[in-house]
Amino acid sequence: MTLTTYLLYVAAVALLILTPGPTMLMCMTNALNHGPRKAMTSVAGSVSAVLCVMLLSAMGLGALLAASETAFTVAKVIGAAYLIWLGIKTFRSEAAVFDPAAGEAPAQRRSFFLRGFLVGASNPKAVLFFAAFFPQFLNPAAPFVPQFAILALTFMAFEFTVLTCCALGVARIAPLLRSSRAVRWFNRVSGGLFTLMGSLLLFTRRHT
Repeated sequence: MTLTTYLLYVAAVALLILTPGPTMLMCMTNALNHGPRKAMTSVAGSVSAVLCVMLLSAMGLGALLAASETAFTVAKVIGAAYLIWLGIKTFRSEAAVFDPAAGEAPAQRRSFFLRGFLVGASNPKAVLFFAAFFPQFLNPAAPFVPQFAILALTFMAFEFTVLTCCALGVARIAPLLRSSRAVRWFNRVSGGLFTLMGSLLLFTRRHT
């Protein structure tokens, strides 16, 4: 691909990732309630999910979801149900005191990684997006694998940077909010937004 094409891709990716969504909200909520370490574990899970989604799109799952109404509906319902469940859980949770210097058990790290992975992979529209988005920036006359690697690594780098800024930025102000009702309201707003995103996901269509 040409440098101009790559710069257009970078601009499109930046706009997409900077738009607030479930993964950004999840990282901020985890940072505020559980501290930066657990939030960064969920960031790693979300970025891993992005890589898997891109690989699945490259392998043809995007074409399958686009062609099969049943496959798309099943994936959509599962993703929406998880976001709604996470929203209810977040809405009902209370602010927990955390010690920034304390460690965390391996089971806890796996739990937050899995949560980040599931949120990152919960939207089947992401598979369709990558299946439709990547080809716009690929040169059909050049080898596919190097181009895919460049596009994928660029997207993951942007995703990691933005989510890290969200997680660490919110974690820095957590001690100021810990003694007030602000965290409780943050959880309620976050839970409501997760539930709303899951509900809206149920109304998405394959060809929108």
